[in-house]
Amino acid sequence: MIIYNVTSNIDESIHEEWLKWMKEEHIPQVLGTGKFEKATLVKVLVEEDMGGVTYSVQYKIPSHEALDAYYKEDAPKLRGETLKKFADKVLSFRTELEIIDEYSVTFN
Repeated sequence: MIIYNVTSNIDESIHEEWLKWMKEEHIPQVLGTGKFEKATLVKVLVEEDMGGVTYSVQYKIPSHEALDAYYKEDAPKLRGETLKKFADKVLSFRTELEIIDEYSVTFN
């Protein structure tokens, strides 16, 4: 299992608009490609020196081949829409992570 992680720093002037767009439009569009199993949106609690608000979206995808297909078939269009809508008010970087094992604790 692969996690495709997108971390974005959002200018405070568009923060609320961006967050609404992510929840209602962008994340559903990414999941709508049929390549990902799940998405988790989290807020980064560490304050950045550059200001703004930082979020991470972690998309779970079954294989690196499926992620490559996303890059080729879907990513250019979806990234283009983000740039067109928010231009230089959002700074993002992407990371690929491989899940080696998962653990959980059961509380009584």
